[in-house]
Amino acid sequence: MKATLLPPPPPAKRRRGPRVAVLALFLCSLLVPLAFLFDRSQSGYVTTDERRRQEVVLPEFHHVEKADGDGTVNGLNQDAPKKTPKVNSGGLQKHKQTDRHTSRISTKPKVLPSPKVDPSEAVKESTQGTREVSKVRKRLDKGTNTDEVENEKACQLEFGSYCLWSREHKVVMKDSIVKRLKDQLFVARSYYPSIAKLEGQEELTVLMKQNIQDHERVLSVSTVDADLPSFINKKMEQMEQTIARAKSCTVDCRNVDRKLRQILDMTEDEAHFHMKQSAFLYNLGAQTLPKSHHCLSMRLTLEYFKFSSLGSNDSSARKFSAAHGRHYVILSKNILAASVVINSTVNSSKDPKKIIFHILTDAQNFYAMKYWFDKKSYREAAVHVVNYEDIIKEKLTKFNVRHLYLSEEFRVLVRSTEQPAGKTRMEYLSLFSHSHFFIPEIFKDLNKVVVLDDDVVVQRDLSFLWSLAMGDKVNGAIEFCGLRLGQVRNLLGSTTVDTKSCAWMSGINVINLDKWRKHKVTENYLLLLKKFLTKDETSLRAAAFPLSLLSFQHLIYPLDERLILSGLGYDYAIDEDVARSSAALHYNGNMKPWLELGIPSYRRYWKRFLTRDDKFMDECNIIP
Repeated sequence: MKATLLPPPPPAKRRRGPRVAVLALFLCSLLVPLAFLFDRSQSGYVTTDERRRQEVVLPEFHHVEKADGDGTVNGLNQDAPKKTPKVNSGGLQKHKQTDRHTSRISTKPKVLPSPKVDPSEAVKESTQGTREVSKVRKRLDKGTNTDEVENEKACQLEFGSYCLWSREHKVVMKDSIVKRLKDQLFVARSYYPSIAKLEGQEELTVLMKQNIQDHERVLSVSTVDADLPSFINKKMEQMEQTIARAKSCTVDCRNVDRKLRQILDMTEDEAHFHMKQSAFLYNLGAQTLPKSHHCLSMRLTLEYFKFSSLGSNDSSARKFSAAHGRHYVILSKNILAASVVINSTVNSSKDPKKIIFHILTDAQNFYAMKYWFDKKSYREAAVHVVNYEDIIKEKLTKFNVRHLYLSEEFRVLVRSTEQPAGKTRMEYLSLFSHSHFFIPEIFKDLNKVVVLDDDVVVQRDLSFLWSLAMGDKVNGAIEFCGLRLGQVRNLLGSTTVDTKSCAWMSGINVINLDKWRKHKVTENYLLLLKKFLTKDETSLRAAAFPLSLLSFQHLIYPLDERLILSGLGYDYAIDEDVARSSAALHYNGNMKPWLELGIPSYRRYWKRFLTRDDKFMDECNIIP
């Protein structure tokens, strides 16, 4: 019987599926953290209260015109993102009234024309009670050269107010010597291959190799200067002498140049990466509400439903629609911020009995706000908490903007036309949001209100605002002539504008609701809104910039610029004497006073009116 040899079976094919899956998982593990790091979108702990503080990039602005000596705009972003012109201190020249030219409004869709009315001469008389303050500002222009100015411009264009914050919070380097060691090591490695090829330089080659190994050994166990051995200065001096000898030799410059350019590129990339990372964390801190504030809101909401019978007394309820009262409107989602605005206004008022506050808030914070203000007393002033979203949903169904938006802030970089190479000035311009345009519909029984932003502190009596003779004007506001409509014409759509008209700011605004309704400002706003593409929330919020400027064109009554001091949320150079003597303070910018990022020297003005001795604040660890 013959034995037959069967051919061996073919080797089993190795399956590539598991290897591909493992490779995919490995790549994901590398990319996911990077995606999180560089993602600028709202994430995690960002609350609805602070979403308006983000810096939303507006359409790119190329064309720049002269602004009659006031400056030109170098960049324009919406900020952060929750706002502004300097109004009673240096940096801005006092503007002169310019002749207003009637603006032609383009049709399709048709926008109702705004009347041309000359500003009233009573503006100076109405603010005689405000204290004259110095317009001198401390500026940080000591010894700045052209390179430093350009670097600052580039930093502010990309990272905004983070550049100012980082400059004021420089951390002492704990590894400066370690970095010098790394620089020496890299330079020595750049020269070593060329030196090793030279004839007659064997001793220098051995010495350089020994120094490189010594540096590598020290750096392997040292991350900060405190870890370095005591003899490190001697090692650094030896390396310097070795590098100097290497530089005196004739070597292939191309190889050394390539190595040195490599270290330059690596250093620049590393510096930009850390700058971007730090700016991201800074903006995250500016956009998020502290955990203690979340705790307070939740505790108050719980208490409201535990004691649902709590409510405003009848006498206060009757005051809410009293036409003879002094009505203030505050849009806010921050309990403590709104409380400080009310406290400061009431304590500065000579007759708080006539004051009625209307707080417009969203459904999420309504119950907490209502419980807080119902159980607090504000020197006989009445506080009316309104659920904005419920009113829009139930009574004003024709309006599509259902969510509450707070005042929008836009970061503006202004440079002088007389000195283009001079220092760029960054301003935060705050304007009305979409929700502000529905105030006349919500308060149909009122004919005049004062709108306050929730980052304002009032230090003087504002009763004179109710006696202003605004003529046919609608909005009494501080004008910001550092920015004129002609400079941002490409952001205003096809509507024809008065190029010399100044921008204006929110913060404290006197609104004549009767004239608002007469000129159909809300209707104009809705028609203009159709002309701007608003695909998502970001574009909707960015549209607040052109809509606010266009809707009130020729309808702004200029208030005395000494009424309010702005910039306390980003400008470290404000004179404290000016801040103490100002009628009102506006914390526009990213560094709000209720955040840890707030500028310490300015936070005390805000904390002075913060409610104390409240058990919920103690339980939530809110430290005044």
